[in-house]
Amino acid sequence: MSMAELMRAMASFPTGKRPDILLILSSALLFALPAPAAQLYVATTGSDTDSGTRRKPFATLEHARDEVRRFSQNGKLPKGGVTIWLRGGDYLRTNALELTAADAGTPNSPIVWRAGKGETVRLLGGRKLSGFAAVTDPAMLARLPEAARGHVMQVDLKALGVNDFGQMQSRGFGRPLTPAHCELFFGSRPMTLARWPNEGDWERIAGYPDSGAIKDEHGGKTGKLEEGFLYSGDRPHGWKDLSDLWVHGYWSWDWANTYERVASIDLDLRLVKTAAPYGMYSFRKGQRFYFLNLLGELDQPGEWFLDRKTGILYFWPPDPLTRPGGHPLPLRGGSGRGERESKTQAPEILFSLLSDPLLKLTDVSHVTFRGLILEATRSSAVQIHGGASNLIAGCLIRNIGNYGVTIEGGTGHGVLSCDIFDTGDGGVSMEGGDRQTLRPGGHFVENCHFAHQGRWSKCYVPAVIMGGVGQRAAHNLIHDHPHCAILYTGNDHLIELNEIHHIALETGDVGAIYTGRDYSFRGNRLRHNFIHDTGGVGMGSMGMYMDDCVSGTEISGNVFYKVQRAAFLGGGRDHLVLNNIFVDCNYAVELDGRGLDTSPVWHSMVDKTMRQRLAEVPLALYRERYPALKTLDQYYGPPGGPAIEGAAFKGVPPENNVVERNVCVGKWLKEYWHATPGKLLVQNNLTNAAASFVRPPGNPPQANDFSLKRDSPAWNLGFQPIPLDKIGPYRDELRAALPGSKPRPAD
Repeated sequence: MSMAELMRAMASFPTGKRPDILLILSSALLFALPAPAAQLYVATTGSDTDSGTRRKPFATLEHARDEVRRFSQNGKLPKGGVTIWLRGGDYLRTNALELTAADAGTPNSPIVWRAGKGETVRLLGGRKLSGFAAVTDPAMLARLPEAARGHVMQVDLKALGVNDFGQMQSRGFGRPLTPAHCELFFGSRPMTLARWPNEGDWERIAGYPDSGAIKDEHGGKTGKLEEGFLYSGDRPHGWKDLSDLWVHGYWSWDWANTYERVASIDLDLRLVKTAAPYGMYSFRKGQRFYFLNLLGELDQPGEWFLDRKTGILYFWPPDPLTRPGGHPLPLRGGSGRGERESKTQAPEILFSLLSDPLLKLTDVSHVTFRGLILEATRSSAVQIHGGASNLIAGCLIRNIGNYGVTIEGGTGHGVLSCDIFDTGDGGVSMEGGDRQTLRPGGHFVENCHFAHQGRWSKCYVPAVIMGGVGQRAAHNLIHDHPHCAILYTGNDHLIELNEIHHIALETGDVGAIYTGRDYSFRGNRLRHNFIHDTGGVGMGSMGMYMDDCVSGTEISGNVFYKVQRAAFLGGGRDHLVLNNIFVDCNYAVELDGRGLDTSPVWHSMVDKTMRQRLAEVPLALYRERYPALKTLDQYYGPPGGPAIEGAAFKGVPPENNVVERNVCVGKWLKEYWHATPGKLLVQNNLTNAAASFVRPPGNPPQANDFSLKRDSPAWNLGFQPIPLDKIGPYRDELRAALPGSKPRPAD
């Protein structure tokens, strides 16, 4: 059975019976395949003139790939498939390992690339740096802050043969995805490009020239981008070189950031003008920003700066470069894989160089990469386009410029039991299926640990983003993200059994799980997730955010703890909020009627987008699959008939939403902004449930803390048990220890 066939089969199981089956089958996919009939070996000490055996391994991944390709071309791909064993060591990559249809396996003859048993195998897109020395040039010392002069070290990259540093480019909200510029990593952690104010602090836009004042869509005032913005104080007067100065900010809203090159700075007027093209929002007084890429602000451990003209890299190490008997540095994110820096060796220093993905699969099928470390590319670690049933399994992906894994098209691709840390953009992106026919893509990400995504782009680069039809995200742990954890668009997705915490750490008006602005996004189920301890600035954050009239979502069996606004229904219709637990949220459920607002920002913008998106899908098919869509006819007219527009159109109310069989401790329900009281069906909820729990939540809280007592009144109201013990990652052959625990053999 192919991965796509398996996913379709799993989708057929009734609600409430699938989680255990999914747990078993996802691992069975990987481990129940026939034993490989052929084995090849690659080692950093091998030779491509050798035979590829264990004793005489190949030297390069490409040679092993070509050997497998010859099997296929001769029609002799062995039953049971081929395993390419990579012996321990670092494989320095100056280009992507590219696989095409010629490198595919079959269901009975899969191709598996995997690390040798018990060996550490890294595919590196960066260069290890050594040879750091003290800064002695008087001119450069003068540019450094006085407190840094005895600590900052330098290395000549050009002398090491490194001449391509990549270009700093505008990136962030509304900007195209491009490879990051070169970055510095110390002890498996990304270092900070020298900035002011320092990390964790911000400057505020002081204003903008009067000539730049314009009204925004909400009736406030902002400044034109081409006219620049004003800052406070005279800090820039002390900077000796402003030729490659950049700014990063949330220029207008707390959910839209960009990095921009400074075209000019007037120290007397305290005026900054950014370089064209102007793709960001306008400048709003009081919004956050900082300056970066400044040698003159290299003033604390962990900061660095590259003089691109000379190729000299300046760095204040957070730990001595030589440190016998030093302290171990835990792997960022606490993966549970047991990796720690040596107690006797100085942490490794890596400089990312590769502008391609480490692995690039195009129209490939039945190929697995297992147990590898993928690190230090300026691009994404893995790109999969087309094909079927490829798997990234048990890998550690870290210190990546763009995404960990991107999947575009094809069917049944998966990311299983991986740790994905410190990506410049998102974690895993999955796009597949066909919204014109509602054919599912069947991609999945399961049992993965995500931490510290969005290092650069910040907004709308979640740990998991899924689009199209029929993807699944399950049993993942996601935390420490500046914006949202999971974002989806499209239909029939399943998001279940995930634990999410400490998200929205730098942004506002965002959800841990987010979607928005489309009446046709139907059939999506968000169930049995544990969301807790979320952040949020400005407008704050939500647990599950159904933004701008998106409709038809099932929110069932989830646990929300210390979430600002847990289940947020932003003007949409036909939502089901069933059988959830809410503890210490503000509020548990919120509903508004923004689709009835007559202001231009809502009536024109939201309605226009909704009409366009309804016109893009085959409504007859959608009305058959999702009958609730028929209720839109009274507001937009029947399919094929004249649309209701102009003065006759009064907007779309938030009808047919149901809130039933939930348990709440704390603030319960809020209806406002055109939401008509009595329209929301609210029944059989227990809203004063503090005495219903077996024990109070611990610190940190666990999903099992929210078990209900046998005599809780909730059971008489129809509340159904939530599989609390199945939420989050699980141990399997790929993950011998859970995140944060000590490694031990799998059962």
